[in-house]
Amino acid sequence: MKIKGVFFFVVSIILLSCNKQDPKEQIQFLEGYWEIDKVEVSPDSTITYRMSENVDYFELSDSSKSSGQRTKLRPQMDGTFKTTNSAEKIDLKIEEDSLRIYYKTPYDNWKETVLEASEENLVIKNAQNKIYHYKKYSPINIETNEEE
Repeated sequence: MKIKGVFFFVVSIILLSCNKQDPKEQIQFLEGYWEIDKVEVSPDSTITYRMSENVDYFELSDSSKSSGQRTKLRPQMDGTFKTTNSAEKIDLKIEEDSLRIYYKTPYDNWKETVLEASEENLVIKNAQNKIYHYKKYSPINIETNEEE
C-alpha cells in the first residue's frame, strides 16, 4: 500500500511541475494592450470589473525583449487612446523559474511576478500578494443606425 502512495505522490509532482509555464515563453505575450478583468485581493475576496476605465499598454523596446515601459491609457469612443501620463520603465528578469517585471519611476520602484501569460490572458502577482487578472483589450464597437 505504501508503494502505491509514493507512486501517486511522485506522479502528482511530475504532472504539476509540467503544468507550469516556461517564463521565457511568457515574454512573447506580455507586449500589447491589457484590460483588468478581476483582482484577487485575498483568497476569499475578489473584485470583478465589468469595464475598466484604463488599459495597460506594455511595450518592449529593445531587441532582447528585456526592457520597455508600461503606460496607462484611456480608450476613447473613436478607437484612439489618451495617455494618463502614468508610465513606468520596466525590466524583465527570470528569477527562481518565474518572470519578474521590475518597475521604475522617479518616485518609486517595485516588482511583480507573472503567473500566467497567453495570447488572451495575463495574470500578475504584486508584493502585497494581490493577483491581477487581465484580458486582452478589444475596443468597444458601438453600432449606429445613421445613414450616410
